[in-house]
Amino acid sequence: MDIAFDAADATFRDEVRTFLDENLNARLRRAGRLSTSVYADRETMREWHQILYRKGWVAPSWPVAWGGCDWSVTQHYIFSTEMAKASAPGLSPMGLSMCGPVLLGHGTEAQKKFYLPRILSGEDFWCQGYSEPGAGSDLASLQMSAVDAGDHFVCNGQKIWTTHAQYANRIFCLVRTSKEDIPQKGITFVLFDMDQPGVRVDPLIMMSGEHVQNQIFFTDVKVPKANVVGKIGQGWTVAKYLLEFERGGHAYAPGLAVRLDKIRRMAAAESAGGGRLIEDGAFRAKLAAADVEIKALEFLEHRLISALSKTGTPGPQASIVKTRGTEISQHLTELAIEAAGAYGAPFQPHATVPGGDVPGWSKPAYNDHVGPDHALPVMSKYLNDRAGSIYAGSNEIQRNIMAKAVLGL
Repeated sequence: MDIAFDAADATFRDEVRTFLDENLNARLRRAGRLSTSVYADRETMREWHQILYRKGWVAPSWPVAWGGCDWSVTQHYIFSTEMAKASAPGLSPMGLSMCGPVLLGHGTEAQKKFYLPRILSGEDFWCQGYSEPGAGSDLASLQMSAVDAGDHFVCNGQKIWTTHAQYANRIFCLVRTSKEDIPQKGITFVLFDMDQPGVRVDPLIMMSGEHVQNQIFFTDVKVPKANVVGKIGQGWTVAKYLLEFERGGHAYAPGLAVRLDKIRRMAAAESAGGGRLIEDGAFRAKLAAADVEIKALEFLEHRLISALSKTGTPGPQASIVKTRGTEISQHLTELAIEAAGAYGAPFQPHATVPGGDVPGWSKPAYNDHVGPDHALPVMSKYLNDRAGSIYAGSNEIQRNIMAKAVLGL
């Protein structure tokens, strides 16, 4: 695959840079730079989403007919790279990168016409109802019930680790419509409103202190059968399709490369005890090794994006990207803590941009912080990123998929 920049690519890169220079104000850049989570806070996401939507760049991987961009593989990568370099805040992928692609692949025309424009515009904010207290990595064992009641189902059960459910007005959800001989059968993929009787959202506070995750309780919640995506009882096929996009529908390497460069600059700055960590040969070797890992992942992602442009789905290779991307990310949080030194120890959520509220802390009450800005999000990012090797299917599960579907073992 030829990934060299030609004149058109260079022109496109300049267009992206100009757009970012003109639209990423200081507050949005700060949110991207000091973010402690995978995503920005709700208000920042809403503002940045609208800016990208007006430009027509909020869902570049979607078909042009539905609001996407007719970009080459190289242009997609240029866009991701420039966004990372400019510290653009992260958007929630639940609608744009997960529910949207599923509807494009498995939805009815009526579902596409109703939901896709609302995802694109940001009118709807989605969350994902997959995991349950007894069904995490073993997702097929889920028990949330959906009982047939004529033209609708009546749903009862609970979901857990639901990102941003406190903000979402819609949820895509896996429910059990029947019990069959194997657990993967009898699962149905449904869409429904969060703003209705019988839906209760309780917060789950992360180690970083952030309210990003939630537990949802459903009591006699009505879901129209018209909201089933795919066929009743065959939701496992739809769920696997979505998980491919969750795991490999975006590029990790550009953001990882930017983070590594930041760690180099942190290590070059004078530490709290004096001296510069960058002068330590052992630490420089760690940085070089991380650089090699990111470069290898970058070329893997080039191949995956190229395949995606032909097949429309990432396939099982998405498991490789998800595993390497999250594990390298976790390693970078460890290097960042080493580079921050003593400055990384204080808990200062008021001086960062968390992915959700931090109960007990309010910015007006705390107007100062300790240490340089580059050290502020380091510890919270480390704690938040421990979930990276678990969400979207644990990396142990991903290795099983690689062994079976990629290596044929």
